[in-house]
Amino acid sequence: MNDKFCFVMRVRYGECDAQQVVFNSRYGEYADVAVTEYFRVLFGGIKEMLNQGLDTQVVRFAIDWKSPARFDDVLGITVQTTRVGKTSFTLQVDFSDFASKRPVAFAEVTYVLVSAGQYQKVVMSDDFRQNLLSGATRVVVNHSGTALA
Repeated sequence: MNDKFCFVMRVRYGECDAQQVVFNSRYGEYADVAVTEYFRVLFGGIKEMLNQGLDTQVVRFAIDWKSPARFDDVLGITVQTTRVGKTSFTLQVDFSDFASKRPVAFAEVTYVLVSAGQYQKVVMSDDFRQNLLSGATRVVVNHSGTALA
């Protein structure tokens, strides 16, 4: 995990069913929060992207589950860029138990870069593309959005 960007979070009680297993729908939320923190490292955050007239829209989200995450588990959610096109890019989002490294789920999310407000496709600048390709290796962020040493 330490060669990729990693978002660390604890599963809360309200995110689980009666068996204390995380609801399937929560993984989309977890991925969104992890990607938001990835963007904070790469681009200065969503607000900074919006200030530059850029936004993103999800056009594909696919997930495969390997084992359950449960109430009070600490998850490590890694994010890395796997594909960059002219107007779209794909991120791999992997969920695992932070301590044991037990795989929990693997997701792939494809985004289209759009103009903020008008939501029209935008061709990526070279700087934006390079940030995505460089990634945020060896960065670990906790649930508060604060980088850990």
